[in-house]
Amino acid sequence: MIHLVWVPLLMPFLAVPAARRAAEALPPRHAAWLLTAVALVLAVSSSAALVLLVVPGASYLPPVAVLGELLEPLTAGPPAVTVVLALLAGALLVRHAGALTAAAHRTRTDLRRARGAVGGTDGELAVVRDSRPDAYALPGRSGRIVVTTGMLRALGPAEREALFAHERAHLRGRHHLFLMAVELSAHCHPALRALCEPIRYALERTADEAAAASVGDRRLAARAIGRAALAARHDRGGGGAPGPARPRAVLAATAGPVPRRVAALLGGVESGPPAASRTGRLIAGALLCCLALSGATAAGAANDLHTHIEIAQGESAAE
Repeated sequence: MIHLVWVPLLMPFLAVPAARRAAEALPPRHAAWLLTAVALVLAVSSSAALVLLVVPGASYLPPVAVLGELLEPLTAGPPAVTVVLALLAGALLVRHAGALTAAAHRTRTDLRRARGAVGGTDGELAVVRDSRPDAYALPGRSGRIVVTTGMLRALGPAEREALFAHERAHLRGRHHLFLMAVELSAHCHPALRALCEPIRYALERTADEAAAASVGDRRLAARAIGRAALAARHDRGGGGAPGPARPRAVLAATAGPVPRRVAALLGGVESGPPAASRTGRLIAGALLCCLALSGATAAGAANDLHTHIEIAQGESAAE
């Protein structure tokens, strides 16, 4: 078991760079699903591996041995190594659990505060009196598109429709769940933090494509996103009347590498050259095999531990 658990712990360092490369070559919607699946599977597998490292060392504690009816500790190696690994794994689990809980609480609090600031009026669109140009998709039971009066003044009617279509795509696709899944998973393994920026880009690009399809004009969608981002950037620090702060957990058309997104829209294709798409699919296929291996080794290590427990209990019963 002690050898198998290292596969889920080390796999993220190999899989994350591959996932980033595959996401760049895949259509944005497929990239978002791939990045989310990679983050969740690797987070669960690595966390399970840490738990499996804790159990053998914990079996040296008399209360644990009594609870499990164990005659001997569950170890196939030197006791000192087993105990040290258990202590390190336990410390990491506590740290990760604390960070995960704090991040989830912070996200929930930010969203609740934002919903309270926007108010409970009916309708999809919530207009906030604020001279700072901003617009974002506020998720919830009845999602809202929040836009400031400053942003409405910065765009023309057609550009506003394109911007609203972008934010509407975030709400309909429940993109906030993808984002939260990846960002919370990042607290379970340090390598997974490198997926936070790519998932935001993939989700923004997905909404960009949806907006372009909704208005029927890719150039209009690109112009709306570009002008909205420029307006928000120029007003930054400009002394506009303060309004409710945008929660970090929401997605907005003005976020991320806007020039790159505008160039992708003006390029006229969603997923890039065919050769890049084929490469992306090949990498994604290999990546899915890595995820299966990570999950299988974690399950195999758990099965080995269960076998050791049964053997120790059998020895105890025999005596």
